[in-house]
Amino acid sequence: MSDSISSAHSADAALGATAAHRPTLMGTRHMAVAGHYGAAHAAFAILEAGGNAVDAGVAAGLALGVLQCDIVNVAGVAPIILREAKTGQVHTIAGLGPWPRLADPEKFRRENGGHVPEGLLRTVVPAAPDAWITALERFGTMSFGEVAEAAIRFAEGFPMYPLLAGMIRLHEAEYRRWESNAAIYLPNGRPPEVGEIFRQKDLARTLRYMVDEEKAKGRLKGARDAFYRGDIARAITRYHETHGGWLRMEDMAEYRSEVARAVTRRWNGIEVSTCGPWCQGPVLLQALQLLDPTELQRLGHNSLDYLHVIAEALKLAFADRERWYGDPRFVDVPLERLLSESYAAERRRLIDPDRAFVEAPPVTALPPAPRDTSYVCVVDREGSVFSATPSDVSFESPVIPGTGLCPSSRGSQSWCDPAHKSVLAPGKRPRLTPSPALAVKPGEWVMPFGTPGGDVQLQAMLQVLLNIALFGMAPQEAVEAPRIATYSFPDSFEPHQSFPGRLNAETRLSPAILEGLASKGHDLVRWPDWTWRAGAVCTILAEERTGVLSGGADPRRPSYAVGW
Repeated sequence: MSDSISSAHSADAALGATAAHRPTLMGTRHMAVAGHYGAAHAAFAILEAGGNAVDAGVAAGLALGVLQCDIVNVAGVAPIILREAKTGQVHTIAGLGPWPRLADPEKFRRENGGHVPEGLLRTVVPAAPDAWITALERFGTMSFGEVAEAAIRFAEGFPMYPLLAGMIRLHEAEYRRWESNAAIYLPNGRPPEVGEIFRQKDLARTLRYMVDEEKAKGRLKGARDAFYRGDIARAITRYHETHGGWLRMEDMAEYRSEVARAVTRRWNGIEVSTCGPWCQGPVLLQALQLLDPTELQRLGHNSLDYLHVIAEALKLAFADRERWYGDPRFVDVPLERLLSESYAAERRRLIDPDRAFVEAPPVTALPPAPRDTSYVCVVDREGSVFSATPSDVSFESPVIPGTGLCPSSRGSQSWCDPAHKSVLAPGKRPRLTPSPALAVKPGEWVMPFGTPGGDVQLQAMLQVLLNIALFGMAPQEAVEAPRIATYSFPDSFEPHQSFPGRLNAETRLSPAILEGLASKGHDLVRWPDWTWRAGAVCTILAEERTGVLSGGADPRRPSYAVGW
């Protein structure tokens, strides 16, 4: 019997069977992968129309703000990282807005116990529209109207799908707090059912207004002015003035997304790039520097000791995030020191291969679900690369009536503690979780990658990168492999809870490995298989020598790859 089973397995391998549930999509022309299949198709349509990776990525990003409007907002955040094929230069666009000038941390200390409450007062300047337009101006070839076409069509109506329906049901009570939110997300007084047509007519009108203003002025600036200086800005700031909010026209009009070189470090012959320490991106680089690739390969993929050392490295990197990261325009972030080999050597000595580092006794409460986000990556026919993580939810602050917009509530990722590096202040940016990344093995391949998941983002991305770079997995197999995540640090979102020692693991890992992790001292909690809480990594592996593009789209959420 065992011989016949072995023969069957050999036959499956010969016929190309893999451990992945979906095939790795492959092509040679161009490819897009996004957190929703509609956004991936929107990007692909732009590529087919002659647009480049930036044009396509912006189209997908705008579409995600419609299709995943529970966790991505057109008026939210949109950090971007991109690579120009001709020069090989990697740029970042900091699509993250600051606190308004009128922001008063003392109010929160005085009236809210030192916490940033849900509602209007956690609004920061919405950055995504400017980030998308900046990307088009600097690196794109198309107009806002061309790339916004799919988003407008989706806003006019698309079929409700299971994850969005479930998230709206989960947050039904929050949506009911504001009449403008309930009107959109609870049509007919209830959460929409799967398959019903979900419409966002005000959002469609908002996007059309930006397109019309662009046409009237004959350039992208018209679309930006429509949002930051025109009727949209007036609607947002008028609502704030009327309802006790802090956002004003000056805050809107002055906002510009910063364009900078990426933070890049070489690890095992691979150049890994992230955005700066205004977000959590460099945590990925720090964790990598704590990991010895030869040792990881010796331990074996997803073995007990392999998962343990990854968890411990992540704890150390996140401890530095908590201690040092913040808006570099306001605080000194010693990034060169944090990313130095000498510092990594110091920190590496703290990892005990036999015992988990636990700061306090295990706790029994469950970590909160991440507020969440989405992701898109694109590689075009020239080899240019786009990677972005647009975000912001629609259930913790009010929709501005008549606009369909819920301006960025990313103030939830600030602190009120004056000693904290990310203490809120007028004009200062919160410390952001969305963190797109890009990896390059010179002369061999380029790989954009990212995921939703709050504090789980970089943990999922690290594991997928190792799956591909160290163990040679195809992208789809790499994103589907079971994962772990530590919560042994203060959560980035209010109320910034900490779960010392907590380690979550998908149950597709063997019982022996799960028991082994617990025996090493991890406060182990089993995730159900294929949980959306483990992130949903999307990636494209672009091989430079062959020209082959391979896409991976995580089935934990409705992500999809499209290309040929």
